[in-house]
Amino acid sequence: MPGLSAQCCDLLHIRQNVAANVERTMPSEDALFELSELFKTFGDSTRIRILFCLFIDEMCVCDIANLLGMSQSAISHQLAVLKRQKLIKARRDGKAVFYSLADDHVRTIINQGMDHVNE
Repeated sequence: MPGLSAQCCDLLHIRQNVAANVERTMPSEDALFELSELFKTFGDSTRIRILFCLFIDEMCVCDIANLLGMSQSAISHQLAVLKRQKLIKARRDGKAVFYSLADDHVRTIINQGMDHVNE
């Protein structure tokens, strides 16, 4: 590659212990793929808005749709994506289904992301 000096190659050769350590601790390809899919889920502003709604309290589809000014169908579709990624959970109360964040990990991801954005 243009611009790379022989010194770079020497440096890689010298730091074989670093490369070996990274290789030893690198997650599997399947785990890395799942992680990339998780981050793709966060890449949609509608899903982020839904997660922020659920960050405050559990809500049903109609509450979220009304709050975000969207159709219940559109919200249901996004909730299904979030549920597949295990970011939210559902609780049935009679005929109503209430959604909430799946666990504190999701809350932490959102908080960390906002901290990063606000730096």
